[in-house]
Amino acid sequence: MRKIAILGSTGSIGTQTLEVVRANQDLQVGALAAGGNVELLEAQIREFHPSLAAVWTEEKAKELKMRTADLDLRIVAGMEGLLEVAEQPESELLVTAIVGMIGIRPTIAAMKAGKDIALANKETLVTAGHLIMPLAEKCKVRILPVDSEHSAIFQCLHGENAGELHKILLTASGGPFRGKKREELKDVQVEDALKHPNWSMGRKITIDSATLVNKGLEMMEARWLFGVEPKDIEIVVQPKSIIHSMVEFVDGAVIAQLGTPDMKLPIQYALYYPNRRYLPGERLDFGMLSQITFEKPDMENFPGLRLAFRAAEAGGSLPTVYNAANERAVALFLDRRIGFLDIPELIERCMDAHKVLQAPSVEEILQTEAEVYEAIDGMCSRDRIS
Repeated sequence: MRKIAILGSTGSIGTQTLEVVRANQDLQVGALAAGGNVELLEAQIREFHPSLAAVWTEEKAKELKMRTADLDLRIVAGMEGLLEVAEQPESELLVTAIVGMIGIRPTIAAMKAGKDIALANKETLVTAGHLIMPLAEKCKVRILPVDSEHSAIFQCLHGENAGELHKILLTASGGPFRGKKREELKDVQVEDALKHPNWSMGRKITIDSATLVNKGLEMMEARWLFGVEPKDIEIVVQPKSIIHSMVEFVDGAVIAQLGTPDMKLPIQYALYYPNRRYLPGERLDFGMLSQITFEKPDMENFPGLRLAFRAAEAGGSLPTVYNAANERAVALFLDRRIGFLDIPELIERCMDAHKVLQAPSVEEILQTEAEVYEAIDGMCSRDRIS
């Protein structure tokens, strides 16, 4: 029996992780953490029987305590609560399915407590990869990627000599606006941007996919996960999301991982690595598929991707600025306070204004995040960007 803890259990990755647990009798949930969806969290607690649960606010914690008063359950709140979930002694692996830089401290705490990490929180490596990867080595814990693209690369490299890797071919669907020009993107509405052609994901990551910022974040995550430079990562648009990513070796051989667009595959692979388990679901039918097409990414009309390479190459605190500016801009877009094209504009303005800190500490990373949030709020009025 393997016991796991989940940060972000009520989100897209968290709920799909619990689907995998439901289908496998040798997985057990030790702890769950969620933001504020107390109703769904209560249902998860009653089904999976964790001994510990965390929510973000004390108010939500009181509500959850009332709802679960008949259960043998400890309920905690805030960052301290997330840290307790991360460090829970009986859990062997922490699934970090929480969104944002809020995941950095719990990930560090879990590693120091000897837990393996099933990583779905890309912001942790984007902003703190220079701290996380050496710490994982020091603590002798594994970081197992859950993002479909990083899982694909991880699978392609399994059993191979990492020193023989020439480059990573990171695939992208192109999002819902693939092929559109800047003029066509001016009046994009929230509902349009949330219609991803292939994947069912959370709201924030779906917007990131529409701007191609998500691929920029994935590039920065891949840099740290696989020990390569940004120049060694090539973005390839593969609209059907059948090839999840590829690796090219020094002899020119390319190995790809293919599958249907189903996040339960990389989740289950991380939970059981290095073993594979049967996974119910649709299989690729190559007779029906007929063809797989490729394109180069459009960095002119989707500048968020170009800015990601700039941030990655500069390093230091600039990836934090990129990530934080995007987080705040996407929140404003979802709140209908700014336009779709304002997202990369705000990111670039914040990057231009920032003085890069080399090898920032966790405290400096979080301080940079706060400063970027404040700067964007200062740029934006209720109706327009100043």
